[in-house]
Amino acid sequence: MFRETMGAAIAGARTLAQMDELSRQVWQAHASGAVDDAGAQSLAERLHERRSAIRAGIVPVGVPAGRMSLFPPRKRPSSPDRIASRDRRRLLACSGPMPPALAARFTTGELAVLRIVADEVAEKGVCGLCIDAIAARAGVCRRLAQSAIRLAEGDGLLTIQERRHQGRRSDPNLIRIISREWQAWMRRTRGTAAKGGGCKSLHPTDTRVLTPGATRPAQPFKKLPEGSGRSQRRDITGIDAGDSEGRSHALAS
Repeated sequence: MFRETMGAAIAGARTLAQMDELSRQVWQAHASGAVDDAGAQSLAERLHERRSAIRAGIVPVGVPAGRMSLFPPRKRPSSPDRIASRDRRRLLACSGPMPPALAARFTTGELAVLRIVADEVAEKGVCGLCIDAIAARAGVCRRLAQSAIRLAEGDGLLTIQERRHQGRRSDPNLIRIISREWQAWMRRTRGTAAKGGGCKSLHPTDTRVLTPGATRPAQPFKKLPEGSGRSQRRDITGIDAGDSEGRSHALAS
């Protein structure tokens, strides 16, 4: 009698919670002697089959059928010009993104990635670019960019701050350079690049621009103290017209 009643209850169950309750009743009846070993085993097998059928019909809310995530599948970016990406990658790696002792630990592609990170940190103090943007600028794939950043973090050269959000897309990680040797190298290279190798002006103290036909105003001479032992120079602008005419007549005679 118990087996028939329990079998009907198992067939009519619709939730996993009901199945758990029925399984508890079956084994309590077996412990009290209401059902023998063969009957309990048969009911347990029917419970397992019904539980599997219920689980197969459960579909997560908001997730399309046949997919494991609510978010759309990620599109793998690919370079439209592989030769240009290769040249950009080599150029960035050869531009000296970090000291030679540190650069020897990384490959050409990894150095290109770290160059993009270093430029962003030097400009903004922190690199907040997404991994796809870093990979595209460096001319490498997404996986290599992630590997280069993780290797630099493992060597103690930088830190990665993750910004995860539950139920929605996470923000890009924040990357900060903590290596003092690398920071000193960045300051030195940026200082050299800012100067540009230019030369100083020949007359840095006189920056006035004269219009055509104009002359610079005469600067009055300073009067030296008496007995200084140096010849005193008179300002020709202080000679009056009569004195000038007299000297001219004397020279003519």
